[in-house]
Amino acid sequence: MFSLSRLSCFIAVAEELHFGRAAERLHMTQPPLSRQIQQLESELGVNLIDRTTRSVTLTPAGVAFLPDARRILQLAEGAALNVKRVPAGDLGTVVIGFTAASAHPVLPRLFDAAREQLPDVTLELREMVTAAQIEALMTGELDLGMARPPLKRPGLVSRPLLHEQLIAALPAAHPLVEVRRQLTLNDLDGQDMVMYSPVQARYFHELLISTFTIAGATPRYVQYVTQVHTMLVLVRSGIGIAWCPRPRPPCIPRGWCSVRSVRSANVRSNWMRSGAGTARTPRYCDCCATCCRRGSGRPTIWSRISSVNSGQPEPASAPA
Repeated sequence: MFSLSRLSCFIAVAEELHFGRAAERLHMTQPPLSRQIQQLESELGVNLIDRTTRSVTLTPAGVAFLPDARRILQLAEGAALNVKRVPAGDLGTVVIGFTAASAHPVLPRLFDAAREQLPDVTLELREMVTAAQIEALMTGELDLGMARPPLKRPGLVSRPLLHEQLIAALPAAHPLVEVRRQLTLNDLDGQDMVMYSPVQARYFHELLISTFTIAGATPRYVQYVTQVHTMLVLVRSGIGIAWCPRPRPPCIPRGWCSVRSVRSANVRSNWMRSGAGTARTPRYCDCCATCCRRGSGRPTIWSRISSVNSGQPEPASAPA
């Protein structure tokens, strides 16, 4: 099969219609250029160029071949550029795992930043609980993950991605709604509470249990759930109160519950970022504040985190 260098020689002669100018354009002498054209014609089995002492013209076969030759060369040049862009993380697909609760605070800004900064990177999203994300990150099924800590797995690198202030969600008719002062943890003592599952939502379960223990408060846990959305539905139904990250519209309809901050409850939930270290992962570190699996052999960029979240706490929301 003909080489790309012979295609370049043919294109130069076809465009210049002069061997001398084509050779000068290619920074070579005429004899090697003539041999390249002859070898190309021999490989194709047709004459491409009619050459006389006075003129150089394309044969009908040469006229037909020229557009294809240009396309082949352009594709080859584009492929070479794309191959270089993939290790740099500017091209390809990034597979991102996320939990349902992370969608509202993180994903909209993630997509906005991706469209602006990495237009040729395709996002493939997979909704997964934290435990499933950890396994998928370690096997390489995921490039990046957005999950709750702890992410204690050898070889997995994680750093804070987002901090969320916890609030009390009260049924609309709950007596604490009428309390005009800021609520405290002691106000939640003895109250019916919708609690996080100790298995599927271990991070939140342990966080809240330890916080209540330190404060000396003991709510009555009447239901155990995994997702914030389910918790708020039960609050709306009057099952109990909940202590959870502040719900964001359109998470629940306005008026479903009363949202109150809790004094002396300086507790924040955390999102961790972690990843399996594809070549596109470090570029997405710039864009989405996500990181790579240790020992993946790929460069990790920690120092250039964009303003999508940048690992800093979100501004505190005003009490509702």
